[in-house]
Amino acid sequence: MAACQTAERILPPGLKDRLLPHMRRLEPLLTSDDPKHLAQRMALVAFAIRVVSAGIAFVSQIIMARMMGEFEYGIFVFVWVLVVLFGNLSCLGFHTAIIRFVPQYHAVNALDEIRGMTATVRIFALLSATVLAVVGIGGLIVFGDLVNGYYLVPLYLGIFALPMIALGDVMDGTSRAHSWAVSALSPTYIVRPVLILAFMVGAVWAGEPSTARTAMIAAMVATYVTSVGQFFILTWRLRKRYLAGPLRLEFRTWLRVALPIFLIEGFGFMLTNSDVVLVGIALDPESVAIYFAAAKTMALVHFVMFAVKAAAAPRFSAAMGKSGMGKPDRQQLSAIAIESARWCFWPSLFVGGCVLASGSFLLSLFGPAFLSGYPLMAILFAGIMAKALIGPAEALLTMGGQQALCVKLYAAALAANLALNVTLIPVFGLTGAALATAGAMMVEATLLHLAVRHTFGIRLFAFAAPQSGPVDITLPDRGLLDVDQTTTRPMDAEASRP
Repeated sequence: MAACQTAERILPPGLKDRLLPHMRRLEPLLTSDDPKHLAQRMALVAFAIRVVSAGIAFVSQIIMARMMGEFEYGIFVFVWVLVVLFGNLSCLGFHTAIIRFVPQYHAVNALDEIRGMTATVRIFALLSATVLAVVGIGGLIVFGDLVNGYYLVPLYLGIFALPMIALGDVMDGTSRAHSWAVSALSPTYIVRPVLILAFMVGAVWAGEPSTARTAMIAAMVATYVTSVGQFFILTWRLRKRYLAGPLRLEFRTWLRVALPIFLIEGFGFMLTNSDVVLVGIALDPESVAIYFAAAKTMALVHFVMFAVKAAAAPRFSAAMGKSGMGKPDRQQLSAIAIESARWCFWPSLFVGGCVLASGSFLLSLFGPAFLSGYPLMAILFAGIMAKALIGPAEALLTMGGQQALCVKLYAAALAANLALNVTLIPVFGLTGAALATAGAMMVEATLLHLAVRHTFGIRLFAFAAPQSGPVDITLPDRGLLDVDQTTTRPMDAEASRP
C-alpha cells in the first residue's frame, strides 16, 4: 500500500493511471501472508534465484575450465556430479517430506512435532550420508585398482563432502517448509558456487596447481562453509520462531512419506545426471568436459519449462479442487494443459534457436577444444523440444494424485537412458551420449503423453485442441504422496550440476 501511495504522489497523471492498477494487483503478492500469495512469492523468488544462479554457474564453469584445461576440468565435473547426486540421494526423501509435514503441523499448532521433525531430518541426513561415505571409502580401498588413477584423490575428497551436501539439502527443505525462499535457495545455488570459484582462484593465486584435486578441495571447503553457516542461521531462525520445548517423533509416518518421494526424485535426479556419469565411466576426462559444456550451455533452454511448470502446477491443482464428485472437467484441464504446452514449446524453440545460433561463441568461452561439442548441442536440443512439445505433463499427473505412475515412468525413462548410453557411447562416443540423452528425453515425453491420455483422456501436445467432457477417474486422496511441485525435480536445467 505504501508503494501505491508514493506512486500516486510522485507519478505524472497519465503514467499513474496506467501503472497504479498493475501495482495494486502486485502488492498482495509482495506483502500478503495468506497461503496463496506466500506460495506465489516463493515461486517468484525461487525463479529469480535460479536465473541468477544459472548465470553464476555458467560464468564460474567457464573460468574453471579456462584455469584447469579440459582434462582436469573433466575430472572435476565427473566427481562433483557424483558427489551432489549421492549427497542428495542419501537424504532418502526427507529433504522434501519436511515440506509436506511442517505446514500441516503448523496449521494445528503441533509445535512438538515441528521441533521433532526439524531436528530429526538434520540428524538423519548426517548419519545416512556418513554411512554412505564410509561405504564409499571402503569401496575405493577394495576396488580402487579398477578406478583410473586420476580419479582416486578427487573421489576421496568428494566423499568427505557428502554429509554436508545432505545436510544442506534438508536445511533447504526446512526453509522451504517455512516459505523462507532466500535462505532455502541462495546457499546451494548462489553462495556455494561463488565460494567454490573464489577458493579455487585464491588457491591458484597462492601457488597451488590448477588441477582437479585443488578444485575438489575448494568445493569441499565451500560446501562445509556454506552448510555450517546455513545450519547456524537456520537454527537461530527456528529458535526465534518456536519456543524451546519437548520433541515429538513420528518417524514411521515421516518415513512412509519420504520413501515414495525418494523414488520419484531419485529416478528423476539420476535421469538428469546419468549421461555425464556414463560418459565419465566410458570415456576420458576431456570428453566429459566437452560433453558437460555442451549440455550445460543447452540447458539454458530448460528455464522455460521450469517457469511454465511453476505457473501450471497451481492451476492444475485448482482445477482438480474445483471439480465435483472426484470427476474433473476434461475441457478445463485440457485447455490449461495444452496452453501450458504451447507456453513451453514456442519460447523453448526461440530460446533454443538463439542458443544454437550463438553456440560456437558460447563454447569458445570454455576454450578452443570445446568447440567440438557444438554438434552435441543440436542433438540435445531435439530431445529438449520433444519434452517441450508436451509441456508440464508430470505436473498434471502429480496434481492428479498419480505419483506412483510417475515413479514407473521415470524408472522406465531411466532404464531407456542407461540402455541407450551403454549401447551408443562405445560405438559413437560423445555423439552417442548426446543421441542417448535425446532419445531418453523422447521416451520420457512419449510415456508422459500416453499416461496423460490414459489417465485424463487428454491428447497433450502443443498443437492439440482441447477435449471436452468429464474425466472418468476418481481422484485419490493426495495424502502421503502430496508434494509441493516446486520441490520435485527441482530444476530441469541441470540443478544438480556444478
